[in-house]
Amino acid sequence: MFLSSYENKLDKKGRVSVPSSFRSYLNSMKFSGFVAYPSFTNSSLEACSKDRIEKISNAIDTLNPFEEKRDYFATSILSESTELLFDTEGRVVIPDNLLNHAKIRNNILFIGLGKTFQMWEPKIFQKFKSLAAKKASKNRSKLKWDNKDITKGGA
Repeated sequence: MFLSSYENKLDKKGRVSVPSSFRSYLNSMKFSGFVAYPSFTNSSLEACSKDRIEKISNAIDTLNPFEEKRDYFATSILSESTELLFDTEGRVVIPDNLLNHAKIRNNILFIGLGKTFQMWEPKIFQKFKSLAAKKASKNRSKLKWDNKDITKGGA
């Protein structure tokens, strides 16, 4: 599982060290890397295991092949996805098109989201984090655990 947040420096060759806990989780899935693509909801990069992107592809394939929304999802996610493989030191090279989308120049903030993670420019993420905290607080009653409201002690 991808948990916590880590900030690492992007080197002059466009490489960044992936947090060791993220690498361990990804390596346990028998793929030495991950898939990244530009978020279509914010200025981050979405990242996941190869298994996860295959599930997304399968979900897209369930849509009617003649409906526009199928093409929209395939174009926005699959055509923009890049497999990033770890080097011997646990680094990946992030292509310029992805760095430009996320406005990343120097440092990358890795944000664990459970089954997926995101990569952000740190200052941009701070603004998003404030908004996310407000919206999470407002919507906390919608978070359920086994059909129980976990905000009322139903753990």
